[in-house]
Amino acid sequence: MKCRHCQNALSHVFLDLGYAPPSNAYLNAADLHKPEATYPLRLFVCEQCWLVQTDDYTEADALFNTEYAYFSSTSSSWLAHAKRYCEMVTARLGLNAGSQVIELASNDGYLLKNFVAAGIPCLGIEPTASTAAAAEALGIPVLREFFGEQLGSRLAGEGRQADLIIGNNVYAHVPDINDFTLGMKRALKAGGSITLEFPHLMRLIELTQFDTVYHEHFSYLSLTAVQSVFARAGLRVCDVEELPTHGGSLRVWGCHADDARADAPAVAAMLQRERDFGLNTLARYERFQASTNELKNNLLRFLLEQQAAGKTVAAYGAAAKGMTLLNYAGVKPDLLAFICDAAAAKQHKYTPGGHIPILPPQALAERRPDYVIILPWNIADEVRSSYAQISEWGGRFVVASPALKVL
Repeated sequence: MKCRHCQNALSHVFLDLGYAPPSNAYLNAADLHKPEATYPLRLFVCEQCWLVQTDDYTEADALFNTEYAYFSSTSSSWLAHAKRYCEMVTARLGLNAGSQVIELASNDGYLLKNFVAAGIPCLGIEPTASTAAAAEALGIPVLREFFGEQLGSRLAGEGRQADLIIGNNVYAHVPDINDFTLGMKRALKAGGSITLEFPHLMRLIELTQFDTVYHEHFSYLSLTAVQSVFARAGLRVCDVEELPTHGGSLRVWGCHADDARADAPAVAAMLQRERDFGLNTLARYERFQASTNELKNNLLRFLLEQQAAGKTVAAYGAAAKGMTLLNYAGVKPDLLAFICDAAAAKQHKYTPGGHIPILPPQALAERRPDYVIILPWNIADEVRSSYAQISEWGGRFVVASPALKVL
């Protein structure tokens, strides 16, 4: 296997989670009696450009198909984050009715609807039919295609280059990161800006966020690696911000390599922090597997203790990160009775691998579990506030990552 960016031969395994089904491949009742496809879930680190990436095994259209069930608008905190971003970037770039905004992986319109409301022309690129349809119902024009150099060139040829290209939590999802980045180069106007948000590899390692690893994430990104990918495509990282989202993310600002803007001091500062942390040394990556195993074992110990005590444990949020955690730990319905999720597309289905039933949130009040594990720990405060009534029957919330804690 070779690095998807620099083609260096890969030999260093960063993390091995065995075999698992795609984390968003939820099952219907009829599927429970059929064979379930699983794939290796291993990460390699490239010691030349320091891109961390999954094992090669399948194509993106096997993951992001018409049944893809992740809808961004399910999270109120994410909607608020998107709204704040739109207000900020509109003011910073002076966007108006004469501008063009393109969002890559626009999902259900959670973000672009803010530009529609402001009268700023926008276009969504979204290959999954279910979420694209939801965006179109909000009046957002959507191209139902995967993005890359070919589509970027086509948009440029049609006179549809963007003043702003947005990619929130999509950069890690693309199998060919060089082609995707060249697409942004082609689709960006002279003087235009790119903003990409993605979970920061440094935070993943620091907080043992191994449950953010799943097949839909082809890459795990540092600013060091992104700067290299941008440079190869004729782009430049001109600013970077740290965000609290998804357990710790970066927002990278990009422009054409020959753009007149100077790089913000934050770019050099973050690159130095990554060097100080050790992201350009193999030793930092080689310790991660042991930390992951400890976290998994702590979860299993807790579940077995509650089973022995006659307590009922459920979970909230059938998020991808939860599927990684539960499948690596081998958790089945005997230890975790059910999972509640607010997304209608997931309800009355079963988790991939463990076949744990997914129910509407009202099941918490109906079944009154003793403990509720918040699987999407990045929105734990939102969940605790929304379902505080579990304290009425003595129920308690639990988070398993970055360390198991009864709240």
